[in-house]
Amino acid sequence: MKAVHYYLIIVIVVVLDQISKMAVYFNMTLNEDIPVLGTWFRLHYILNEGMAFGITLDNDYGKLFLSLFRIIAIAILIYFFQGQIKQKANKFLLVSLALIIGGALGNGIDSVFYGVLLDNAAPGSITPWLHGQVIDMLYFPLFNGRFPEWLPFVGGNYFSFFSAIFNLADTAIFLGAVSIILFHNRMFEDEQQPEVPDAPETNTNPAENLLDENSVVENIEPTQTDPH
Repeated sequence: MKAVHYYLIIVIVVVLDQISKMAVYFNMTLNEDIPVLGTWFRLHYILNEGMAFGITLDNDYGKLFLSLFRIIAIAILIYFFQGQIKQKANKFLLVSLALIIGGALGNGIDSVFYGVLLDNAAPGSITPWLHGQVIDMLYFPLFNGRFPEWLPFVGGNYFSFFSAIFNLADTAIFLGAVSIILFHNRMFEDEQQPEVPDAPETNTNPAENLLDENSVVENIEPTQTDPH
């Protein structure tokens, strides 16, 4: 793949992510739930102040910290990504990095601009900049149940699997990260293998080898012996 193809993956992830978020924002009300495939796949519109899969920081400056962290992380990822392209790294590694960067950019746009463009800044924010809430909508409550009574701390509690609500950007980040973890050895095998010097070329044709030997014999001059 050419370098432009990896950058195209980033653009596609960002565009699809933003389109899906705008579709939810303009066509659903907050906390609205729409069944897609029965009860185990639904669109559920929520606003997320924190990181992927609804993880938040309970702090007055938590949202600002996360937004700044996203910006710094994206810059580092892009710098590393460009270096790997120049070094012609494994294509699967580059695709995985492109997915992660595309997802990070998608959620980064939400954090930096949505508080201003969509007026959805996190509650208590002193400024809409860098305090935008991420739009999440993908919900897969595959099954519900209760923990066994004998389990400590959570015994008897109700649970739902999978209860996290996320978006396409989160999905791209997850797929890219899991791919690197699972296929790390394959992605970096070219760098780990030591360079072996090329073996000298040998002639494997028996007929040509015989001709070479005969030519050597013909070139040897007979030695003269003294009869006396």
